[in-house]
Amino acid sequence: MTTTTSAARSPAPSASPDLASEPPVAHTATVPAGSPDASPRGATASSRRARPSALASDLATMRVLVERDLRRFLREKSRIVGALLQPLLLWLVIGSGLGSTFRLPGAESHGYLQYFFPGVVAMVVLFTTIFQTMTVIEDRHQGFLQAVLSAPGSRVAVVAGKCLAVSVIAGGQALVVLAMAPLAGYPLAGIDVPLVVASVSLFAFALASVGFAVAWLLDSTQGYHVVMSLVLIPAWILSGAMYPATGSATIGTIMALNPMSYALAALRRGLGGPGLPSVALPPLWAPDLLVLAAFALVGFALATLACTRRR
Repeated sequence: MTTTTSAARSPAPSASPDLASEPPVAHTATVPAGSPDASPRGATASSRRARPSALASDLATMRVLVERDLRRFLREKSRIVGALLQPLLLWLVIGSGLGSTFRLPGAESHGYLQYFFPGVVAMVVLFTTIFQTMTVIEDRHQGFLQAVLSAPGSRVAVVAGKCLAVSVIAGGQALVVLAMAPLAGYPLAGIDVPLVVASVSLFAFALASVGFAVAWLLDSTQGYHVVMSLVLIPAWILSGAMYPATGSATIGTIMALNPMSYALAALRRGLGGPGLPSVALPPLWAPDLLVLAAFALVGFALATLACTRRR
């Protein structure tokens, strides 16, 4: 007869209720004390390294503004045609009408169509910068400017991008007109291309900066057009674009104080070359490219100062 022990007959001890209710223990890896992930600063530093630098943000802002303005300009065919045809029509109509009465003392062979042509190139730059900087007001009304200002790029980058875009457009249209220089009596072989490109680029950037500053302070495109026309058109006329400063000391002084006169002088020197008569140049008190560079810097400083104002 088999004997069964009490230990075998007794039931197995059940698990404790307290032990059964405890969650499983999660095993984590130990992080060394010297590791950069040992503190929250490691994550902050890595995220900070992932952010673009201030220079990269500024360059990206400038690139966006330049590409957007170029695309918009190429879509608006009426502005392209208007900015090119109006100065050329004035050149043909005014030049043909005054050609028989215009005489430069000591340079009788220098006809009025030839004299007036650099002024027409300057007019193309002038009209283009007026039309293009007027889009600052339109961008503000559409909300695009506010979106750009809220981006990481600085306001200096906004001014530089807009002025650079306007300068590229104005300079490109001026170069198209300059291709017609042989029709005005300027052979292409005698043109000083680096001087012409430098003068057009500095002149366009200076006018774009002035236009940006004025457009930033105004809320109406009509008011902007009136202000720019009242200021820049007389300045263009008194720069020696239409007539030289011969026989009037007052006109000569005004031309010498007008920064546009130095743009016209640089254009005439670049187109006419060494054979350009000195009487065709306006009276200058300083080297023309130096004054143009100063004009561009002052205009950019004014545009940047205006842009720092909160609107």
